[in-house]
Order: sequence, then C-alpha cells, then structure tokens
Amino acid sequence: MIPQLVTVRYRRSDGHPRRLFVPVLPVALVLSPLLLLAALGAVVACFVTGVPPLGALRGAGRLLWALPGTRFEIEDGPMAFLVSIR
Repeated sequence: MIPQLVTVRYRRSDGHPRRLFVPVLPVALVLSPLLLLAALGAVVACFVTGVPPLGALRGAGRLLWALPGTRFEIEDGPMAFLVSIR
C-alpha cells in the first residue's frame, strides 16, 4: 500500500506544538517535473555505478511499500519533530 498521508508534529522553541498533514498524491503531482528529473538522474547514477536500474526500482518499491505505519522522532534542543506515515 502506498502512503497517502504524512503527519508531521513539531514543537517550536517557545513550546507550542504544531501539526501538519501532508497529502502525498497532490504533493507528488505538483512536484512531478522535479521527480522526473530525479528519476533520470537515478538512472544515470545506476549506469555509472553498475547497479541494475530494475533492481534499484524494486528496492525503492519495497521501501515505499514498507512506509505506512512508520513513525520517527527527531529532538534537537528545544525543538522536536514526530513524523508518522499512514
């Protein structure tokens, strides 16, 4: 299952918590020209390093499939980020 929503919670330096909901599909559609350039760069990098492009695509697909339900937290001083992917 492809992730549909990324929730980012963060605490600002003044202590007030904030929450952002980022829908994956609309963001991907808006950024699709950049994603196309990134994909082209990835294919070139695969040929330069000798990695089979289909194997790299399979690995990226497995990583994307494993993302839903993932949570990670980053704390740095007074700020904290909690990212959960649904």
